[in-house]
Amino acid sequence: MTTLAEALASAARLGLDRLDAQILLLHALGRSPHDRAWLIAHDADVLPDAAQTVWTALLQRRQAGEPVAYLLGHKAFFGLDLQVGPGVLVPRPDTETLVEWALSLIPTEAAPAQPTRVLDLGTGSGAIALALGTHAPQAELTATDASEAALAQARANGQRLGLPVRWRLGHWLDAVPGERFHLIVSNPPYIAEADPHLAALTHEPLSALTAGPDGLDDIRHLVATAPGALHPGGWLLLEHGYDQAAAVRALLSDRGFETVSSRNDLAGIERCTGGRWPLAR
Repeated sequence: MTTLAEALASAARLGLDRLDAQILLLHALGRSPHDRAWLIAHDADVLPDAAQTVWTALLQRRQAGEPVAYLLGHKAFFGLDLQVGPGVLVPRPDTETLVEWALSLIPTEAAPAQPTRVLDLGTGSGAIALALGTHAPQAELTATDASEAALAQARANGQRLGLPVRWRLGHWLDAVPGERFHLIVSNPPYIAEADPHLAALTHEPLSALTAGPDGLDDIRHLVATAPGALHPGGWLLLEHGYDQAAAVRALLSDRGFETVSSRNDLAGIERCTGGRWPLAR
């Protein structure tokens, strides 16, 4: 018989992060991931046979590098509980910086005849669009993705949360031909193809992670094409890598965007950069 304390000790010997192990053990026990205090108080309890079988399988998958979010089937983001799975990028806390910036640009009250039109490009699980829809219900939201699997996951999250987002399949702005928006946001692929960090991300879709030799191919494309889909005075906000802010600011400025600046994530790293398309050119 294995106690809960012994189960966690075995996970530690395998090199698993303690928090990850606690969350997975709670999942195997059918308890909330917030029950860590219960887990500590009951560490002498015996792990039931059924839970032991689930726990062993979870340990093996996590040791192979599968994200905890995939093992649980969901991930918290900006106060939302989003369903995620293979084929969809796991939402990161860094992206909440992009959401906060976008929310600051959406008027709190919009005239019914002219709602603020917001576009989330490359929505993945729908994290950004659904967070914006929750906190800015007055905005009109559209979200796109080139992956049918990702868009199906995003649509399912939207239906479960009861949020009215228009979901469109297609590559970047090709998904919304001829449309214009007041705000375009995106967390595009931005990792260089040879980046050594990719070795730890093998279970997530490569197409949602990498963008050419320097990681900026998709950002270049979005900066070049976004003006054709922006109303005059509209904003483009982009998430990017920890060392790419200066390059993205230069791309935006060279394209003609104004008020170009960057925002820091909780770690103090320049994580998002954006600019405003001029009112008149």
